[in-house]
Amino acid sequence: MSATAKHPSVVTATEQTPLLESEHGPIRNSAMPKHASIDDARRARRGQPMPQTIGHRGFKGAAPENTMAAFRAATETGVDAVETDLHLTRDGVIVLCHDETLERCYGNKSKVRDLDWSEISQLRTLREPHEPMPRLIDLLEYLDQPKLEDVWLMLDIKTHDDAEEMMRRIAETLASVPSKQPWNTRVTPCCWTATYIRLSMKYLPDYPITHLGFSTSYARCLTHIPNISFSMLRYTLASPSGGRFLRDMKELGIPVYVWTVDEENWMEWSIRKQLSGVITDEVALFHEVCDRVGSGEGGQTQRANDGARRKAAGLRSSFLYRTIQFWGEMTLFQILAMIFLTREFIKGGSTRHRVNKALNG
Repeated sequence: MSATAKHPSVVTATEQTPLLESEHGPIRNSAMPKHASIDDARRARRGQPMPQTIGHRGFKGAAPENTMAAFRAATETGVDAVETDLHLTRDGVIVLCHDETLERCYGNKSKVRDLDWSEISQLRTLREPHEPMPRLIDLLEYLDQPKLEDVWLMLDIKTHDDAEEMMRRIAETLASVPSKQPWNTRVTPCCWTATYIRLSMKYLPDYPITHLGFSTSYARCLTHIPNISFSMLRYTLASPSGGRFLRDMKELGIPVYVWTVDEENWMEWSIRKQLSGVITDEVALFHEVCDRVGSGEGGQTQRANDGARRKAAGLRSSFLYRTIQFWGEMTLFQILAMIFLTREFIKGGSTRHRVNKALNG
């Protein structure tokens, strides 16, 4: 079963199911889809639940990000899902590119939205092998090939373009590509803000929705949305408020994914927390960690074996470095998050007020 399989009782917001959250706080949503948090074959082989493997921008560790080479590498490595980023060209074509500008990946200083598709299609990645930028339609057609029907797709919708046009174009593109398995069981739009969630419900009413972000307070205001899931920054989920958030979402039956996890210790942490899926650049490494943990050779055992081959001083130094690095990153994240949330509060009031205002247009 794919991670975005739709529950038979899917509903959309109507006068009977208003978008405004109940005054009594989050409630269990009977319309939640049966998002699979584990792959059955892997569960049987490893003997315990494992997060789904989600290739970040394809298999970024093996090929230029957000290219067909990266997506092929991801599916050939056995991912459950691929994640990609959406932008609009000047003539309204949805292309797969993370950045607002083309400079980092393609060596062109223009913004994606300032060029037509005919111009962008001529560009090639700076990283070898030099690949062209694909369109969303190219990826959909690839995923409809035999043996790929169970691979699902996370669409990270960037907020640099007109929201209404972007969501309309996504719906048109999905409708234009036939699929043996309905796209609404294989695709989840990933929305950073409540505005995009509202438009997703308008243009893709039968699709599950993933809120992508780093604020648990913002996410908690969305738990009443039908068919919602959350994809959260790893530092958010590792914080004290993140721990409470994970417990509450588990109680509500809401899937939680984590991004972007490329280090073994974070991968092991994600498995221990029983997250629904891990978004990673290092797909093959994550599979290795899952196999090791599932076979009973946990991370602690592996590190102990490795440590037997190292000097004690080196081990202490490595452990101290990792500890300092972790808490340094966590502290920096908390400071930046506080600055951002304070700025948003000054601009638009409380989180709940801003979310409800955006959801209701």
